[in-house]
Amino acid sequence: MCGIFAYINHLTPKTREEIIRTLTNGLARLEYRGYDSAGIAIDGDFNESGEIATKLIKAKGKVVNTLNRALEETELDLEEEFQCHAGIAHTRWATHGEPSDVNSHPHPSSLDCQFSVVHNGIITNYRELKKFLQTNGYKFLSETDTEVIAKLIQYFYDQDETKQLSFRHLVEQTVHELEGAFALVFKSSHFPNEAVASRRGSPLLVGVRSSQPLRADTINVIVGDEQVNPANIDLIGVSSNNLPRMLSSSGRMSSMSNLQLADGDTTSIEFFLSSDASAIIEHTKQVIYLEDNDVAHFVMGEITIHRVKPDADLSSSRPIKTLEIEMAQIMRGNFTSFMQKEIYEQPESVVNTMRGRVNYEDHSVHLGGLVRDMTTIRRCRRLIFIACGTSYHSALAVRAFLEEMTEIPVSIELASDFMDRQTPIFRDDVCVFLSQSGETADTLNTLRYCKTRGALIVGITNTVGSTISRESDCGIHLNAGPEIGVASTKAYTSQIIALTMMSISMASDSVAKTGRREKVIKAMKEMPQLIEEVLKLDTQIEELSKQFATERSLLVMGRGYQYATCLEGALKIKELTYIHSEGILSGELKHGPLALIDEDMPVVMIVMNDSTLDKSHNALQQVHARGGRPIVICTPETEAGVKEFAYKTICIPSIVDCLQSILTVIPLQLMSYHIAVHKGLDVDCPRNLAKSVTVE
Repeated sequence: MCGIFAYINHLTPKTREEIIRTLTNGLARLEYRGYDSAGIAIDGDFNESGEIATKLIKAKGKVVNTLNRALEETELDLEEEFQCHAGIAHTRWATHGEPSDVNSHPHPSSLDCQFSVVHNGIITNYRELKKFLQTNGYKFLSETDTEVIAKLIQYFYDQDETKQLSFRHLVEQTVHELEGAFALVFKSSHFPNEAVASRRGSPLLVGVRSSQPLRADTINVIVGDEQVNPANIDLIGVSSNNLPRMLSSSGRMSSMSNLQLADGDTTSIEFFLSSDASAIIEHTKQVIYLEDNDVAHFVMGEITIHRVKPDADLSSSRPIKTLEIEMAQIMRGNFTSFMQKEIYEQPESVVNTMRGRVNYEDHSVHLGGLVRDMTTIRRCRRLIFIACGTSYHSALAVRAFLEEMTEIPVSIELASDFMDRQTPIFRDDVCVFLSQSGETADTLNTLRYCKTRGALIVGITNTVGSTISRESDCGIHLNAGPEIGVASTKAYTSQIIALTMMSISMASDSVAKTGRREKVIKAMKEMPQLIEEVLKLDTQIEELSKQFATERSLLVMGRGYQYATCLEGALKIKELTYIHSEGILSGELKHGPLALIDEDMPVVMIVMNDSTLDKSHNALQQVHARGGRPIVICTPETEAGVKEFAYKTICIPSIVDCLQSILTVIPLQLMSYHIAVHKGLDVDCPRNLAKSVTVE
């Protein structure tokens, strides 16, 4: 949710229009995350104090509205060239206050915009801070929690009578007082061409592009500063006259960099800050991932990364990594939407998840990320899978196979509910965390809770360098490629493949499971071709989908391995079409849901050729007897038996039972997509939703 982008150029001439377009284009790359307004902060004309004023340009709605407003701004000379400049930008997803120009970011600290800030996340103590600041005469214009941050840094600046504090020190004071999750980038008219960024719980990375090679592949972290002691500050209940002040004997230029070019020349360098790599990849592949409580200072074409206190769990340096994604991967190509593209990428994405890990000759699986800890995983007391939304469904889809192969108790937990209960965790537990983005706030908070209790942490994500991947003891990367559409598709099927491989790997020493392992691995080899066959049904599914465009509710029923498919299919329908949809375990049909069935209730049922076949037939007959007109997803083996009771059938190829859910979910993905298109909805950016949920 929300999106941050910032651009700092040093001795790299850019016109104001080029800077504006760079910022708004960066925001456009983040549109898939979900947002309702956008804004930028750039340099304007000189103010009465002789400083370069900051110009805020914000607009409700799409990024293009902000771009058009900026290009039409009569006070700005678009052709003016800047050798050095720092600009910040943001797409907002409303949490505090309705979507509006005034509530959108960047937020100013004052009417003359001495400081401005963009913020991803949520500040949980903003009410207390706001009350304190209002008591000290600061007036608020918006309904947001973010404006508190802007006013707070202004407060610290106003209290510094000698004006010796650096921009970085002011930010350190500010973030020390904040509670909650955030990624922040600050700009100030008092510190021209500088920017300061910090994060805690929300992702933020820095791209570097230079005219010369960099001298080193790491950035050393500067820990501690004897002039800065934020632990002494307690804003709430302390008057401004008694507030301890932080002074820096080294003044504004105390934050010089250890990032230099190979020849020592710091000319021609650009920095790109973003909450997502997709906004950076077109500019550079060289990136630095900031860690929680890092404060990065950009000044004079250089960067320093500071921490007020050391952290034993973190390295003393930040590596400069190379992004592995390509620009073509984040483009739609010939498809009308990213979701459609990603549905059709699934034959390739499941292959990429298996590539180099599955040996089809000797029927074995090798997961390099788990090898070191596999003995511990096999000997654990219980396996706990923790996730949210679609990732939760993928764990549910594999649970039966995992239990069969390992004979270890397996529980599947929703991260938000897990933390509400403060579930007991023990040292001999293995906790597996699934997240497409690797940044899901509830999942990440649960990970840290389990880690403090000594459990082994396994992370399964699709994003290299994400917080979950960095904080896990071991894990599996999906390799599914970037997923831009808000509604997850290819990441879901790749998660099922990854968990199936994990199950096989855990049972690799069991002679009794040899036959089952070989059968599943053989099926995995056939999977891409079978997915292609399901995708050929797209035209048939599109035609069936038309009748649902005017419906208000839709039920999806199945059992066994297909229950997870029902939940995931119903979630996709809710996300994309705004139609109420419910995934129902057909074994529970008589315990309440059957009351919903009549000739007007749309129903999709899944009947597969597995151990649940007879029971699924019974449920189908019950729906038919109550006047229901179900669309049945079936296989060639079951089609003849269901035609008598089905309104329509969607016949898909059959495969081994534990992998069948990969094939059964694709018709539901296509169905939700086509219903949304028939209704004229934006399938890539459903209302009220965001791709990466980085707040609780």
